[in-house]
Amino acid sequence: MDSKTESTDCVKLDTEEASQYLLTAEDVELLREILNQNISHQSGEKRKFRFQDLTFTQQLSTFQNLRTTAPQFHGFFVLFWIGVTLMLFRLAANNWRTYGSIWGKNEIIRLMLDKDVMVLGLTDLLLCWSTGFCLLLQRVVLKGYIRWNGLGWIIQNIWQTTYLGVVIWWTYYRDWPWTHTVFIVLHCLAMLMKQHSYAAYNGYLSEIYRKRNMLKASLDQIKAKERGLAIPTQIGRSSAVDTKLNAEITDLKRKDSTRRSSDLQNYSPSHETDQLLSLIGIIETGVPLNPNQMKSIRELLEQEIRVLSEGLKGRCSLTNNHYPKNLSIRNICDFMALPTLVYELEYPRTEKIDWLYVAEKTLATLGIIVVMIAVSQSWIYPVVMETVRMKKEGMTAQQRLREFPWVLGDLLFPFMMEYLLAFYVIWECVLNALAEITMFADRGFYSDWWNSVSWDQCLNYRLLR
Repeated sequence: MDSKTESTDCVKLDTEEASQYLLTAEDVELLREILNQNISHQSGEKRKFRFQDLTFTQQLSTFQNLRTTAPQFHGFFVLFWIGVTLMLFRLAANNWRTYGSIWGKNEIIRLMLDKDVMVLGLTDLLLCWSTGFCLLLQRVVLKGYIRWNGLGWIIQNIWQTTYLGVVIWWTYYRDWPWTHTVFIVLHCLAMLMKQHSYAAYNGYLSEIYRKRNMLKASLDQIKAKERGLAIPTQIGRSSAVDTKLNAEITDLKRKDSTRRSSDLQNYSPSHETDQLLSLIGIIETGVPLNPNQMKSIRELLEQEIRVLSEGLKGRCSLTNNHYPKNLSIRNICDFMALPTLVYELEYPRTEKIDWLYVAEKTLATLGIIVVMIAVSQSWIYPVVMETVRMKKEGMTAQQRLREFPWVLGDLLFPFMMEYLLAFYVIWECVLNALAEITMFADRGFYSDWWNSVSWDQCLNYRLLR
């Protein structure tokens, strides 16, 4: 037998005779899993990749579908907004009669505009641009300097914790009013979930990409052996593959050492299955492989490479935005602007932008904000100020507790009104306007949660994804 050349930079195949091949330990561990997976496929199981459980489809929002799916209820929708309009006129008339202004004492607007409006805008801009750190980290992972399953996900989680902590600290440091704080913290949480989805999916694809490159390197060696060519001690590889290939294989394919061919006893036997089981037994015992067995292994490697290549495509059907082509500034900026928290390589898109629809949703947004300010100014702010006055006047806890049911009763209706308006302005107006501008075709941001059948999609199904 030829002597082995000691090298940690490539996987070696030694020969005993001209027609005999012997796999090294690194090959054994990698190929054993491939053989097991192929037997699973022959038993009727289909290879499943992570992060492909959610499918984006072209659809309208629930309220937009109301005219076609349930036209008999559209009148209630119109009646609600007629009632809101009448309420707004009544509040404006009372404020004009009492204070000489339709805004009353105008405390809420002054609270929103009197302090740090420019600083709030710059903070939000920095909040968005700093998400580029995720792209830099994924590029470093792609270059092979670190691995996602090693140091990569740790760095990402440290970044996300720091990202949230700094934003919360900044709101306290600037002593912002609650309007500024609520806006920036909610936007921070949304961007945080976007970053987590982007990093988790691309990190997972980076491991598939790395494994595929290693299999390609092993396949090149096997083809070289079959052609009778000498294998160089240093094989050129993609920059995404670590310089120590055998250490890569050991780390990437860490498996339970007790998993043997006995795990596969329940599979339905076939000629191909028997052949694969035979190969597993040969690999485990270290017996040299003959040319026919090497051919089978080469075919299995080629099949596994094709499967992994499909995994790198994700759900792409219309574009070539496959990994790692998606790791670009344009792609991450596009994702951060889209009204979705779930990263995908490709989304359904509309053909053009309906600017009239954008104007409609923009005007609706501004109008609802006016209604929310009027409700807060007339029914919420005075009650809150009354509780502050009771505390400043030195009322005991027992005295304030007796007043609590009345305070709660005064806030029940305006809080419910604010909740409904906040839902509508965010999920129906803002997100649909943003979706139209970005030509994002999946408008299923929410379901009919008011029927108490299921949770809001974005707070349940998509967050689980």
